[in-house]
Amino acid sequence: MSERAGGVGEGAVPRGAAGAVAQEGGVEPARVRQMWHLLEPLHAVLYYAPEAFEEAAALGFGTQERWPSYFPYRAAPLGNVGPQQVTSAFYSFSPRMVAAHIGPAWDIAGPAAVLEARTRAVDRAYRTLFGDRVDSPELAEAAALAHRAAQAADTAGRPLAAANAALGPPRASHLRLWHAATILREHRGDGHLAALLLADLDPVESLVSFAATGAAPVERFAGRGWSAEEWAAARGRLTARGLVAEDGTATDAGRDLRHRVEHHTDRLAARPWQSLGPEGVDRLAGLLGDFWVAVLASGLLPSETTLGIGKV
Repeated sequence: MSERAGGVGEGAVPRGAAGAVAQEGGVEPARVRQMWHLLEPLHAVLYYAPEAFEEAAALGFGTQERWPSYFPYRAAPLGNVGPQQVTSAFYSFSPRMVAAHIGPAWDIAGPAAVLEARTRAVDRAYRTLFGDRVDSPELAEAAALAHRAAQAADTAGRPLAAANAALGPPRASHLRLWHAATILREHRGDGHLAALLLADLDPVESLVSFAATGAAPVERFAGRGWSAEEWAAARGRLTARGLVAEDGTATDAGRDLRHRVEHHTDRLAARPWQSLGPEGVDRLAGLLGDFWVAVLASGLLPSETTLGIGKV
C-alpha cells in the first residue's frame, strides 16, 4: 500500500487476505483491511474525476496527466511545505518527481486555494456519481459512522492523517464522508510507512519488494519516478538480502517479510475500527456498498494499481 490512491476491480465488497486471526478490540485484522478496500475508492475520486481536473486547471495546474494536481491536492493540508517534506511524507515517490511538481505548486496556487478547490471537486464529483443519494439518510449515517472512526484515529507520528484531521469536518454529509475516508486512509498509510521502516525497506525497495510479490506489474510502478538504474540497484540489494530471486520474483523470505508489513499495517490501522466495534464496522460496510459500487462502475479509477487492493 505505497501510493494509497487507486482503484479496485468491480464485484462484491472485497474480502481481505489477512485471514481471521487474533482480533484487535473485537475487530479482526482482515476486517480492518477490508474497510480500507471499501474506503480507498471513495477517497481516490479526487485524483481521477473530471471535476477535479477542471478545478485544478482553473487554478493553473496542468491536467495532461494526474500528477500535477495529485501532489498539491494531497499535500495541501500540510501547508506551504517544500519537496523534502512531501518526499518524506509520501515516501515511495522519487525526490526528483516530487520536486518537479511541488517545487512550483504553491507559486501557482497556495495551499488554502488548493484545499478550497479540492472541496469543490469532491462536492461536484460525488453529486455526479451519487445523484440524489448525496442527501440520503444512508449516506448521512455512513458519514456519521466514518466520522466517528476518523475521530478515534491516533495521529501522533502520522503527518498526513494529522494534517487532514486538523482541517475539521465539513457540514455536508457527502463531504464529511470523503473527509473521514481521507483521514482514515492517510492514517493507515502513515502506519504503513512505519511498517516499511521496521522492515528496513527504503522507498524504492518498498516498491521493488511489493512488485516482486505480484501485487502489480513492474511497469505500473514506473509512475513513481525512479530510474531503471535505481530500480535495478534496489532489486540487487534485496537479492543480496535473500528477499528477491534473480528472476525478480519474491523468495519465500521476501513474501514473508511483505506479509509481516501488511500485518503490522493492519494492526496500526485498527484503533478507529475498534472504536466502532464489530457491529458498527459491519453497519458502515453495508452502508458503503452501493456508493463503492457506484464509484467502481463509473470507470474513473484504473482497474489495476500499485496499491495491491484485492491482492494483499
